[in-house]
Amino acid sequence: ASRISVLRVCACACMCLCAEECQLSILAKREMYYVPEGGILSLSCVVHHCGNNWTGAWMWENSTYDFRKPVKESERHHLTNKTISASQTKLFLNIQSVNQSDEGSYGCMVVWDTGVSENGHRTHVNITAGPSPRKLLHRVLICACALLCLPIILELARCLSSEVKPQPLPRAQVIYEVPYPAQQTISAPQPPPRCPVMYAVISQGALKQQGATRQPAHSATVYSSLKFDNH
Repeated sequence: ASRISVLRVCACACMCLCAEECQLSILAKREMYYVPEGGILSLSCVVHHCGNNWTGAWMWENSTYDFRKPVKESERHHLTNKTISASQTKLFLNIQSVNQSDEGSYGCMVVWDTGVSENGHRTHVNITAGPSPRKLLHRVLICACALLCLPIILELARCLSSEVKPQPLPRAQVIYEVPYPAQQTISAPQPPPRCPVMYAVISQGALKQQGATRQPAHSATVYSSLKFDNH
């Protein structure tokens, strides 16, 4: 009997733990999106159903919260589900080419197998003005003009570059410095060496004798005696 009671206690504890771990809920964030007109809107939520039967849908409510309706599948509205685990499923809502009529609040609604319904947090969507067709046309025209003018600009640049001849660069002047030898000291001119002065005394008799013996036809050798006087 004691063993049976222990088993019952363990079973109850396991059931309580399982009940605490898995709770029926909708996981979604309360957010606000700004989508340009003509853009794409993507929303999602996670349904924690714990493996039980359930029914889910996306609900839309206008900005004044006075009208509410389920979102149905259409050409622009796409509804898909993805199983994450045995106890969780993710719901997706994709809207193509949004317009002002899509503005409002979106959220997931689930009806459990007990008949109780539950709503998740809502996401408010604001539709902003998209680019006007006139602005788009202006952009297309600007791009087309730029593409047409680009070849002309390139051709003009090529012509101008061919007309301008490159000027030769001036040659750098190289200055050479010739080293001069160091100036030599110029000494004053020295006077010539002094020679001893010699005086000669010639007697008159010898001169007369030399004149008598001179002959006009023949040249004769004249001998003279020199007398040196040492002073």
